[in-house]
Amino acid sequence: MNFPGYLLVILALHPVLGAVAAAGAALLLGLTVWNEIATARLLREANSAAMASQRRADSILRNAEVVDSMGMLPAVMARWRRSVAEMTGPMNRAMDRSVPLVAGTKFFRLAVQVAILGVGAYFVLEQQLTAGASIAASIIMGRALAPVEQLIGGWKQLVQARQSWRRLQVFLMLPRLRPEGKPLPEPTGRLAVERVTFGFPGTNVAVIKGVTFALEPGESLAIIGPSAAGKTTLIRLLTGTLQPNSGAVRLDGADVYTWQREDFGRHVGYLPQDVELFDGTVRENISRMAEAPAEAVYEAARLAGAHETILRLPKGYETEIGDGGQHLSGGQCQQIGLARAMFGNPRLIVLDEPNSNLDGEAETALLRALDELKRRDTTVVLVSHRPVLVQGVEKVLVMRDGAVEMFGSRAEVMKRFLKPAPIPAPAQHIEGRGAQP
Repeated sequence: MNFPGYLLVILALHPVLGAVAAAGAALLLGLTVWNEIATARLLREANSAAMASQRRADSILRNAEVVDSMGMLPAVMARWRRSVAEMTGPMNRAMDRSVPLVAGTKFFRLAVQVAILGVGAYFVLEQQLTAGASIAASIIMGRALAPVEQLIGGWKQLVQARQSWRRLQVFLMLPRLRPEGKPLPEPTGRLAVERVTFGFPGTNVAVIKGVTFALEPGESLAIIGPSAAGKTTLIRLLTGTLQPNSGAVRLDGADVYTWQREDFGRHVGYLPQDVELFDGTVRENISRMAEAPAEAVYEAARLAGAHETILRLPKGYETEIGDGGQHLSGGQCQQIGLARAMFGNPRLIVLDEPNSNLDGEAETALLRALDELKRRDTTVVLVSHRPVLVQGVEKVLVMRDGAVEMFGSRAEVMKRFLKPAPIPAPAQHIEGRGAQP
């Protein structure tokens, strides 16, 4: 039975008892509203600070090796403690306000029950009510008010659940990150970048400024330039990870951002600057965590020059690499990442610093892979600071401050890019007033 049902039973026993019960219930409900007004803002601040503190703790765990090796633990722990303090302050103030209300609720609940007993005893003496009915009214009132008291005691959890529900509703109402897209025919590898401009949300400065170039199937391009020139951001635009603010990146005429991601991924290989591998075997990582014929995995590894390296692992292709590739060296992770990018004979391969962790032998294998990809008419775009990889491409794009500074054939661009600066003419000695003899 719910609260209104209990109240109707008490009213049936005696109208005055029902009035006392209704007044007690109204008082407890008033305390509930007061508790909400007094603690809602503080609990909201505490919950936001708690989520920020958890994110910082997760960041510390992800970067534990860096923190330990460079002695950053005191500094990051002090920063984490400050975030915890931002949470505990509002939480303590909310509890300071909530605890008296909870205690007051218990007091008034008992007071209402005592009042019910007292009024019931008076009506028993006046022979307007039986003793059993008086006791029954007290028991029923206790059962009716117990859920209200529990509701006030668990108000903090109720507020947290309500805030979580609101955040979920706001998230679900957000527009899709990208259109749903549809599968398209297999591309040939023709890449076109059409006046692409991009700036990160919340900033007024464009990171990529009107970049335009095109590649035919089988052509290879090296993107070079100083740090913070926008090379990695451009790479992410080419793979459809970011949406341009204006312009478009097209693969065989189709916008890469609106292409259905599962279908688009079959035709594209990507190696990010920071190679991320998944918990599983080497074979599973090369096959992109999907079931694939063993020969296709071996072919990708051979093409990337990683086959012999993998065979030297304890269990070969069935070696568990651990979360993030923690059981492998940086060079081994990069070679497996290269094999993953070349798995499935993609028509477009995008490589961001593919030789940053490779030794000379592995770098030579990568150059052979670039030649083989060219023979297969696979379009390749890579970012590199090392001249050895630039020598293996056909075109070069030089970026500076997010814009294209030079674009063309490798020989032409490198000739202009590496052209020595003119030697300034020696200063002429000018005689005049004040000149030394």
